[in-house]
Amino acid sequence: MELFKIVKDNKKSLRLRSVDIEYPLSKEIKELGLNMLEYLRLSQDEEFLEKHKNIRSGVGLAAPQIGKNINLIAVYFNNFEENNKPYHYVLVNPKIVSESTKKCYLKNGEGCLSVDKEHEGYIYRSYRIKVKAFDLINEEFIELSLKGYPAIVFQHEIDHLKGVLFYDHINKDNPFKTDADSIEI
Repeated sequence: MELFKIVKDNKKSLRLRSVDIEYPLSKEIKELGLNMLEYLRLSQDEEFLEKHKNIRSGVGLAAPQIGKNINLIAVYFNNFEENNKPYHYVLVNPKIVSESTKKCYLKNGEGCLSVDKEHEGYIYRSYRIKVKAFDLINEEFIELSLKGYPAIVFQHEIDHLKGVLFYDHINKDNPFKTDADSIEI
């Protein structure tokens, strides 16, 4: 398993739009995607983190964060809102095809493996989304219906593919402005 060097937010490459991956998938793309997933799994393992002090725990990783501007993301977490339902995916060319007008945000804000500095404020995202992509693990095209925390994670990672970072969504004039119609998570 490759220990990736995470690209930090001061690098211009993180602000570039990523390009679609062509099918059929190459062996390199498959290996890269599975390595990204394994990186996330290990980043949540306390013993592993004890041995690798420079690794931070994460639930999502987009290819631009490891220096590859291609449309590839990995997510690895169990959703506490759904009895720890596992969300373990490697998605090729993910696209948000629909989203709710209802918004949500994480009460404690978002973080990012590429961002070392803390950015305080609420990041409003769609509460419900549908994502179409190629599922690299099961090798099939899928459509995921996501809400709440999983929807936030997937939107955060798909933003990376567009060159957008989470703190771009924070209201500069009023970072903790509350929207009465939104859901706090």
